[in-house]
Amino acid sequence: MQIKTYHSINETLYTETLPNGLIIRVMPKPDFNRTFAVFATDYGGADRRFSLGSDWIDTPAGIAHYLEHKMFDMPDGNAMNLLAANGASPNAFTSSDITAYYFESTKLFRENLKILLNFVSTPYFTEESVEKERGIIGQEIGMYDDSPDFQIFIRMMEALYRNSPVRSSVAGTVESIAQITAQDLYNCHKAFYAPSNMALSVVGNVDPELVVETALKLLPSEKAPKPIVDYGEPEPMLPVTKYTEIEMEVSAPQFMLGAKVQPELWGMPRLHQRHVGGLAMHSLFGRSSKFFTTLYSKNILSNDFDIDFDYAADTATLFLNGQSQNPEAVLDAVLAAADEVRRNGLDEKRFNRVKNATLGSLLFALEDFDNMAVNLAHSAFYGYNTLDTHTPEADVTVDECAKFIAENLTEEKLAMSVIKPAVQVL
Repeated sequence: MQIKTYHSINETLYTETLPNGLIIRVMPKPDFNRTFAVFATDYGGADRRFSLGSDWIDTPAGIAHYLEHKMFDMPDGNAMNLLAANGASPNAFTSSDITAYYFESTKLFRENLKILLNFVSTPYFTEESVEKERGIIGQEIGMYDDSPDFQIFIRMMEALYRNSPVRSSVAGTVESIAQITAQDLYNCHKAFYAPSNMALSVVGNVDPELVVETALKLLPSEKAPKPIVDYGEPEPMLPVTKYTEIEMEVSAPQFMLGAKVQPELWGMPRLHQRHVGGLAMHSLFGRSSKFFTTLYSKNILSNDFDIDFDYAADTATLFLNGQSQNPEAVLDAVLAAADEVRRNGLDEKRFNRVKNATLGSLLFALEDFDNMAVNLAHSAFYGYNTLDTHTPEADVTVDECAKFIAENLTEEKLAMSVIKPAVQVL
């Protein structure tokens, strides 16, 4: 077992890769009485076309999410109920690139870990149970269809991306999930839920050796091949369309600005780019920035303004979103702020304040067991370790952030998605 101590933050990470390919990461917290465990697969909503050999397999949109719903079924009951009976709080989620199953508990950790590993590694469902779930997921899709937050996001992804499956909903559509059968779910589980394509991470009051021992006893010993995923033709860096607009029942216009970024795909370069993008965006557009305070004072932006830099399925995307009576004025201000950086660079004093504040947030996040465990598992699929944020190699400079802004926030690259209040017809 590899042991790495981060002296600057007084944390230690234990890492083991089992003969079957499973990556295990354990971050002990002996001074706490709770533990959070995540069992994740490198399989998400965008992984719809894959190969385990010479043939390519195409699957319907929403199948990874559908499989997540069905995985809690067990021959002797429902895994969620079994975990809850042991005092654990279980759940799961599917994103564009991973599916994760997890629980938090303060007692019976080993028993709960056994349940987690057993139900995730052993699919059990019938055509009847799959058909029953179709209506439940259909209702969930209907909720997304009525959600302004979801609609503005998915229309932004459709505006930015031409070929990538990230332009589609992780949950799929009512039409796409109608094609899913029990056999399809078994096939996808066999391809993506092999230990070689998975990671197990635990944060809390736990013995790392116990985690490794339990996984060795319960999971298959053979190392299966990892599936190859096809995300379509390479994406051009310019958006498909610059502007998209719909009307919905909202109280005020909502907007989202987005731009594609050429992603770093692996290792420390990916972690470093993530931090460069985050610091660049918050330095220029954060709540204490000249950009935000000026537009807020003019009632062009409201308090819900948000910034994000996200990766999914070999893509990286910048987002700025919120409410505004004048989304075009926000776009003009974003372009003006980026042009100022191109001419004069970023304000170094402000950058250092934002950098220190971000470091403080990251230190505080070390006590957020669930977020830390998910990040440890997720980063395992991309060849880095989220705790390496706290090493000199991850340091970010003001010039790197200025260059990031200059290259990615251009008029040609930015697209806008807008939702306007529906006009009432009397």
